[in-house]
Amino acid sequence: MDDSHRLSGDSHAGSGRPIVNTHVHLPPNFSAFDTADQAIQFAAAEGVAALGTANYFDFGVYRRFAAAAVEAGVVPLFGLEIIALIDDLPGGGSLINDPTNLNRMYLCGKALTRFDPPIPSAARRMATIRAAGDDRMRRMTALIAARFAQAGLDGGVTDERIAASVAARCGVPVEWVSLQERHVAQAFQESLFRDVELADRAAVLGRSFEAPTSVDATDAVAVQEAIRSNLMKAGKPAFVPEAAVSFDDAYRLILELGGIPCYPILADGASPICPFEDPPEVLAERLLGRGIHCAELIPGRNRGEVVDRYVTVLRRAGIVVMAGTEHNTKRMIPVEPTAVGGEPLSDLSREAFWEGTCVVAAHQALSTSGQPGYIDGEGRPVAGFADGEARIRSFRQVGADLITNRSTERVQA
Repeated sequence: MDDSHRLSGDSHAGSGRPIVNTHVHLPPNFSAFDTADQAIQFAAAEGVAALGTANYFDFGVYRRFAAAAVEAGVVPLFGLEIIALIDDLPGGGSLINDPTNLNRMYLCGKALTRFDPPIPSAARRMATIRAAGDDRMRRMTALIAARFAQAGLDGGVTDERIAASVAARCGVPVEWVSLQERHVAQAFQESLFRDVELADRAAVLGRSFEAPTSVDATDAVAVQEAIRSNLMKAGKPAFVPEAAVSFDDAYRLILELGGIPCYPILADGASPICPFEDPPEVLAERLLGRGIHCAELIPGRNRGEVVDRYVTVLRRAGIVVMAGTEHNTKRMIPVEPTAVGGEPLSDLSREAFWEGTCVVAAHQALSTSGQPGYIDGEGRPVAGFADGEARIRSFRQVGADLITNRSTERVQA
């Protein structure tokens, strides 16, 4: 059976499909957007029909996101991203979808339906994970502050001040803010730009890094990335390991929140490709072995032919696939997913991403109304279909009707 038929019964794969994006980060997570409203405004201006979130730790902003999305005629999809540590890999360790840290897996949850509020067990898991993350950022901030103070820049940066600044900038309560590495790096970059003349910035950075740097000291984002790579990454002076969240705990949390566990593929976003993901046929087996029936690419870091290869192989294995953009740096990029360098995605991949988004939208809508979703409470594909393809086709149709009807309502309005 040819791949285009497996992706859809429609012979015009990708043609005329609405634009969809299932992975962006919203403030107060570190984000290219200033507010959730702005994310929706940008999406609607590009004709995006469905937009999915992938925030860490706290979902307080999702009500604002949902209200803005409904007003703009965009279907909101609710998700999360979490970092799990896997200690049962052969040989004692491997790179999964993090190119620098062994055994660390980024895992997403799609189509959350029980997060506002979460059930007590999920709330406890989230509180534990967040507390560990907040403590890690507190310790890393103090270590970086000490390095900059020794280099002659004592800007009084603390984790509490960073959190307050983020809250004020995003217009949210400080309780919603759980700092990430990028927040911390931005705070020290802003301190550097505020208190140090341009001609002296590279020298201060070099003393902080204890190594000369060629970073463009006029480029705020480049300086932030230099701070992260020279001070905050594994093996660097301000690195603090993440608390161990097991894969089982991360997976169970997603199910408790009513979502679908989803694996974000790095692929050739790393060079070489991480062993866990190479080749894609083996990745598919590994995902299914862990009860993961959904995957996602961030194509902007991948070559188009690599996107097509992973899409084809995973979809053939019965794994639905989607695409996002992250928008987790201060560089504003289009909301429509493209391959690296802005290369348009192929019709095959666009059709697959549309199909996957429809399945996720259907799960969210059906589960919210008390009907069976795409997977059950144990992460197993829901029963009652002749085979996996029949299940995908059914959910695809439900989601397509939901998304296109909402998009039509926006146009008519």
